[in-house]
Amino acid sequence: MKFGVIVFPGSNCDLDSYHLVRDVLKKEVEYIHYTEKRVGRRDVIILPGGFTYGDYLRSGAIARFSPVMNAVAEFADKGGLVLGICNGFQVLTEAGLLPGALCRNHHLQFRCEQVFVRVDNNSLPFTLSASLGKVLEMPVAHGDGSYYAPPELLEELKANDQIVFRYTDQNGDVTPQANPNGSLENIAGVCNRAGNVVGLMPHPERAGEKVLGSRHGLIIFKSIISYLTGREVVRNV
Repeated sequence: MKFGVIVFPGSNCDLDSYHLVRDVLKKEVEYIHYTEKRVGRRDVIILPGGFTYGDYLRSGAIARFSPVMNAVAEFADKGGLVLGICNGFQVLTEAGLLPGALCRNHHLQFRCEQVFVRVDNNSLPFTLSASLGKVLEMPVAHGDGSYYAPPELLEELKANDQIVFRYTDQNGDVTPQANPNGSLENIAGVCNRAGNVVGLMPHPERAGEKVLGSRHGLIIFKSIISYLTGREVVRNV
């Protein structure tokens, strides 16, 4: 079981993801430089948070053209698991690997705080260890996290169960007050049609140890490990 963490110019959460996978989960992980044209033999690719290329054009818009993104797209097309966190989510939408877009927070303020998100699809490799409706506590740290999709796309996302996470209060209720950035219908994370690519604005890699105030982010990573372990068992049959 091998993880890869993409490193773009301006990434600042690559070390967090690497630490969680290697030191907390005790799994094999390597950095993948943005100039690479192949991702190698990996089971999971993580696009971490940060400010790729300084967000000078638009969050994720320049990183989308990095050489490694063609390899990430090919990896995803073959069924590989791809997880985009915060800026990584933005990159995936810019690259067309996930639907919708991330816009400026509605209050035009950078938000760094703990939030609650509800699991609205627990059938994915990233959520299968969570019960449907499970509320997770994780931090956000972004200025461009307001999710948007035009009406026809929003209906498509609902019909295909592609809305994975929603911002809620501690009880799992969707409220305007629980929405930190003005995201459409409190959407915090979505997946592609195949379910092997997921992006979310909150940081699960920063919610994996007790000292950080929450360990709920482990649910996402342990779901991935459980899925891959099961897949490996099938391969060995």
